[in-house]
Amino acid sequence: MKTLLTTLMCAALILIAACSRPAAGEKAAVAPVVELITVEQRDVPVYAEWIGSVDGMVNAEIRAQVTGYLQRQAYIEGSFVRKGQLLFEIDPRPFEAALLQARGRLAEAKGQVAQARAQLAQAQAQLSKAEADQKRTQLDADRYAPLVKGDAVSQQDADNAVQNNLSAKAQVEAVAAQVETAKAQIEAANASVEAAQAAVETAQVNLSFTRLTAPIDGIAGQAQIQIGNLVSPSAGPVTTVSTLDPIRVFFTVSEQEYLGFARSPDGASPEEAMKRFVLELTLADGSVYPEKGKFYFADRHVDPKTGALQLAGLFPNHGNLLRPGQYAKVRALIRTQKGALLLPQRAVIELQGGFQVAVVDGENKVTLRTVKPGAEIGSMRVIEEGLRAGERVVVEGGDRLRSGVTVNPKGA
Repeated sequence: MKTLLTTLMCAALILIAACSRPAAGEKAAVAPVVELITVEQRDVPVYAEWIGSVDGMVNAEIRAQVTGYLQRQAYIEGSFVRKGQLLFEIDPRPFEAALLQARGRLAEAKGQVAQARAQLAQAQAQLSKAEADQKRTQLDADRYAPLVKGDAVSQQDADNAVQNNLSAKAQVEAVAAQVETAKAQIEAANASVEAAQAAVETAQVNLSFTRLTAPIDGIAGQAQIQIGNLVSPSAGPVTTVSTLDPIRVFFTVSEQEYLGFARSPDGASPEEAMKRFVLELTLADGSVYPEKGKFYFADRHVDPKTGALQLAGLFPNHGNLLRPGQYAKVRALIRTQKGALLLPQRAVIELQGGFQVAVVDGENKVTLRTVKPGAEIGSMRVIEEGLRAGERVVVEGGDRLRSGVTVNPKGA
C-alpha cells in the first residue's frame, strides 16, 4: 500500500511538470526592445514661423497715356533698366502733327494780340487829338461868351463856338469808347494766346507720352502688348518695373502674436520693439536665404474676419535672387525659454487631440503619461507640463506599448 501511494505521488509530480512546460512551437514572452532618451532641461531659443510672399519695394506699372500704335520695344524683358530709360515708343506722327497745328494757332493768336495793340495805340492817339481839339473848342466857347455881351462878336459866332465844343466832347467820348474796345480786344486776344499756349503744351505732353520710359531703377517685366498693337490708357499696363533691392516679404500673424511682439518690457514703442527681431527666410527649395531681414511695417488694421494682421519684412537682395510672387517661410527668434524640458518630436504621441509620452521607470515598466507640448525647436519639442528632467521616455513606438508593460531599453 505504501509503495502504491509513493508511485501515485511521483506520477502526479511528473504530470504537473509536464503541464507547466510550454507546448511545442510556443515561445516564452519577450520584453520589447525600445530606445530611450532622458528628458533634457536647458534654455532654448523659441522661434515663430510664418508663410510669406515676396514683393518688390516699388512696383511701377507702365501704362500708355495716349492712344496710338506701339511702334518699338526698346528694352530686353527681365533686364535691369535705369530711371528715364526708353521702354516703348508709340507712333509719334499724329502727335507731332497736332503739335504743329497747336503752334500755328498760337502764332495766329499772338498776331491777333499784336493787331489789337496796334488798334489800341491808334485809338489812344485819336483820343489825344480829340481831347486837344475839345480843349481848343472849349477855349473858343469860353472866350466868345463875354464878347457877345459887348457886341464884339455876333451871337452866331458864339453859338457856333458852343456847338463846336459840344461836337468835340462827343468826339472825345467816341474815341474813348474805341480805346476801351481795343483794350477788350487785347484781353480777348491774350486769352486766345493762353488757350493756344495751353494747347501747345498739351500737344507737347501728348507727344512726350509716346515715349514710355522707366520711372525708377529696377527689373522690367514681360511686355504685355506686342509691337503693332493699338494701346490706350484703358488697355492696362504694357509692363511693370520693380525695385528688388531691398525687397519686401509680407506675412500674416495672429492678433495674439502681434501683441506679444509689440509689447516691450523696457517701454519701447511697438515699432521699435519689432525692429529688434532678426528675420530669416527659408526658400521653396528648403535652402536658407543668406541675408537676414528686419521688420519693415505693420498694416494699419487687424482683419476682423480672420483676426490676423499683415506685417512686412525687408531683406537685402543684391543678386536679385528674390523675385515678386515667390513664397517663402519667414522665421524669427521671439524669446528664450529658460529651463525648458526637451524631447524629440517623434517621442510625443498625438492621440485624439491629446498628447502622451511613454515614460519608463527604474524597473523598466512603461507608463503612458499625458503631457502638454509647447514650441517646436527644430526636431525637438518643448514639454510644458507632465514631465520632469531626468525621466526616461521611449523615443519611438510608444504608441504600441501599454502601461505596465516591461521593456528592454537600449538607450538611456
